[in-house]
Amino acid sequence: MDAKKYKGRPQQRVEGGLFRPRVERLFIGGRDKTKLIEGAEWQATEVQAVVGDLPVFGALCFVDADWPIIGGDVSVRGIHVLWARKLIDRMTAPGPQLLDVAATTDLLAARFVRS
Repeated sequence: MDAKKYKGRPQQRVEGGLFRPRVERLFIGGRDKTKLIEGAEWQATEVQAVVGDLPVFGALCFVDADWPIIGGDVSVRGIHVLWARKLIDRMTAPGPQLLDVAATTDLLAARFVRS
């Protein structure tokens, strides 16, 4: 999860498809911010390499964006783009417990936290 403070409305734009390769981009306030998706993809790949078979998903959490009243969250190239409350709801939704949180925290801290 990467928190960002951007003004404007996050939107997914899809180009190509039928005769050209499908390309998904992230725009915020009309500006191309697809580089943020690329950074989140890299981070998710790094975490996946450490945790192995545990499920990993990337998320960009925009704290100051212009979100619509209904809907608005999107997934761009597998990275969830949403606001803080929506991310909390997704992470705490009822479902099977897939991992040992303490053990996973220790594993990630050993790899990514610098003293």
